[in-house]
Amino acid sequence: MNVELNQERSFTVRAGANILHGLFHGGEWEGLTKYENAQGQSLIMDGTAIVKGSPDLMHYLRNGAAQPGFVVVPETTLPSGQVVPAFQVAQHVASKGDGGAVSISATGKPWTSINFADAKQACADAGYSMITETQWLAIAWNASQVAANWTGGKVGEGSMRQGIRFGGGAKPGDYEPTNEEERRWLLLSNGSLICDFNGNVFQWIFDDVQGAADGLIAKRIEADSISLTTAPYPSEQKGMGYRPDGSRDWSGYALIRGGYWYSDVNVGAFLLSDVSPGYEYDDVGFRCTKSLG
Repeated sequence: MNVELNQERSFTVRAGANILHGLFHGGEWEGLTKYENAQGQSLIMDGTAIVKGSPDLMHYLRNGAAQPGFVVVPETTLPSGQVVPAFQVAQHVASKGDGGAVSISATGKPWTSINFADAKQACADAGYSMITETQWLAIAWNASQVAANWTGGKVGEGSMRQGIRFGGGAKPGDYEPTNEEERRWLLLSNGSLICDFNGNVFQWIFDDVQGAADGLIAKRIEADSISLTTAPYPSEQKGMGYRPDGSRDWSGYALIRGGYWYSDVNVGAFLLSDVSPGYEYDDVGFRCTKSLG
C-alpha cells in the first residue's frame, strides 16, 4: 500500500505563562501571516505581534484557561448570519452549594425546584449570568456541526446524541448512564465538553430574542425566529428534540430547553418549550455563563 508522507512543522505561541501548542502555518491574510490550530481557529501575526485572533485563543493567551468549572464556547455564526461572540459556559448544570449559593460541580446534583427569577438571581449573586437564548443556540448549533455528536459518526448521519431521558430522576454530574442511547456529553468544535445540554433536567433560558429586559418572553415567537429555525432538522427528528412547528404566543412565560430525565424522544439540544416563570419542580434547573476576559 502506497501512502503520502508529509513533514509538518507546528508552532508554539507563548504569552507569559500561557502557551498554545500545535499551530500550523495557514497562509497569509492581508499580507500578514496566519497560524491555525486543528479546529480552524487562527491567529494573524505581524512578526511576534498578534494583530487579530479567534476570540477563545485570544482569551486563553490573555487569561489562561477558562475559570474552573467553565469552558470556552467559540465565536459562532448561526445559520441566520447572526454572530454570537465567544463566552464561557458552566460545564455542568448549576448545583446548590453550602449556604445556598451556586456551585459549579462535576459531582453535584442539579439545583432544581427553583423558579426563573430566583435562578437568575442565584447566577448574579455568584458573579455569573443565566444562559441566554442566543448563547444556547450558539452551543447547540456548534455541537450539531461536530461529527462526534452524531450516532452515525458524521454530521447529519443517524441522530444527534441525546442525554438522560428514560426516567429515574435527575442525576449528579458524575453519573455514568448504563444505557448507550443516553449520552450526556456534547463536544464543541474547539474541544470543549458540555454535560447535560441534551437532557437530565430542563434549563431556564434568559430570552434575549423575544424577551423583555427581565428575560421573560415578551412577544410572539414567529415562525422565522432563530429560536425555531436554527435547528438543522425538524422537530423530534434526528435527535433535535421537540420544538413548536410554527409561531407561538408564549408572552409572559419563560423559555426552557434541553429536556429532562423523562422526556424520552422529545429530549435534545434544540428542545424548546415554555413554562410559568414561577414554576418550581424537580425537572427544571439552570446553567450559568461568564463573559471572556
